[in-house]
Amino acid sequence: MSLQGSKTKALYQQAAKIMPYGVSSNFRYWGPDDTMVMTRAQGPYMWDADDKRYIDYRLGFGPVILGHAHPEINRRVAEAIQGGTIFAWMTPLEIEVCERVARMTGMEMVRLTNTGTEATMHSLRLARAHTGREKFIKYEGAYHGMSDYYLYSTASSRATAMGSRRNPIPQQNSSGIPKGLSQYVYTLPFNDEELLEDLIERTWQDVAALIIEPTMGNIAGIGPVPGYLEKVRELTAKYGIVLIFDEVKTGFRLANGGAQEVFGIRADLATYAKSLGNGFPVAAIAGKREIMMTMEPGAVSHGGTYVGNVVGTAAAVAVLEMLETKPILEEVKARGQQLMEGIDEILTEADIPHCMTGLPAMFGYILGTEVPPRDFREYAKGNAPLYEAIAVELIHRGVMPDADGREPWFMCHAHDESIIGETLDVFKDAVHAAKK
Repeated sequence: MSLQGSKTKALYQQAAKIMPYGVSSNFRYWGPDDTMVMTRAQGPYMWDADDKRYIDYRLGFGPVILGHAHPEINRRVAEAIQGGTIFAWMTPLEIEVCERVARMTGMEMVRLTNTGTEATMHSLRLARAHTGREKFIKYEGAYHGMSDYYLYSTASSRATAMGSRRNPIPQQNSSGIPKGLSQYVYTLPFNDEELLEDLIERTWQDVAALIIEPTMGNIAGIGPVPGYLEKVRELTAKYGIVLIFDEVKTGFRLANGGAQEVFGIRADLATYAKSLGNGFPVAAIAGKREIMMTMEPGAVSHGGTYVGNVVGTAAAVAVLEMLETKPILEEVKARGQQLMEGIDEILTEADIPHCMTGLPAMFGYILGTEVPPRDFREYAKGNAPLYEAIAVELIHRGVMPDADGREPWFMCHAHDESIIGETLDVFKDAVHAAKK
């Protein structure tokens, strides 16, 4: 049965006539019968064009940490833009955002940009400029944005095409990428110290950076095994490799200081976006002074017309002020834990083998195994069709996770206890329907 009501279907068909596949992002395309059109959102809810309400656990792929259309954030943005939105100069809002990011994360210097893709792209260029090396290491299943260099062995790849664990093949995820770029990337399975150490010891002279999602934001929030991030930090420091934490999803979500605070590891550079603006477009690169100062005007390119725009910076100042002065993320964590425990209990009662993954603010569950996977190859062995069947039943009943289990469930502060209770009631019905 289609997810589209009559008005949603008509709008999608209108879009498909002028927009390739009827969407502005391929991640929004669920096929001609199930691609949705949303018209408004408030708090934990969003409504489609047929005015059907959903409890939202996608949250725009994670940015909405406070709740949709948060009145205080919207008020601050509306007030700020009365004086203009973009200048060819600095604004005080930019300075305040950078000061707050530095204070909350412990990083020494900050530069702003607009999107997570821009932040990770510039961080790699900066690492190359700083080290004089050209290659980098990324992990299988990790997604670091839409720039060509990173579109290898992401969560959209086929695990069976990645070659041997001991000698992985970087799998290109898109046509249109020059074939020669593959020579600059080394890929590795997550959580394997032996393979990491072997690769770095053999190749470090050419490796500028290692980029890592401290929890795997595109494979159900799979986290590091004890000691793994410490080993990553030890080896990168030993061999002069810039350690980049991609905190586009984890930053200002897992804790005020992000994954670095949660795991007690200090990266050389970190990238932030998503929760930084509660849905407004703003992103940042933060890091050690000696590396950040490599970004010398006229020597290392970094810029963009809309970098530091008033819309994004006003939102970021308001969001960070709220996170810093109120126990927002502690409450998000508590409610996420409540939802995780409820889902775990329902799946256990339904006699469905499963394991819970990730952290409460950004979690997942994998069906078909009770052993938590350590990496993308192990994740790919789970029961994806059953996961999708449950997710579709949830969506028909007005609860909206992603239908693809690779994408975590995202929590926001507007998911209160009554929302969690309603979600669990619907989840129980959806599991029973999917099993039938």
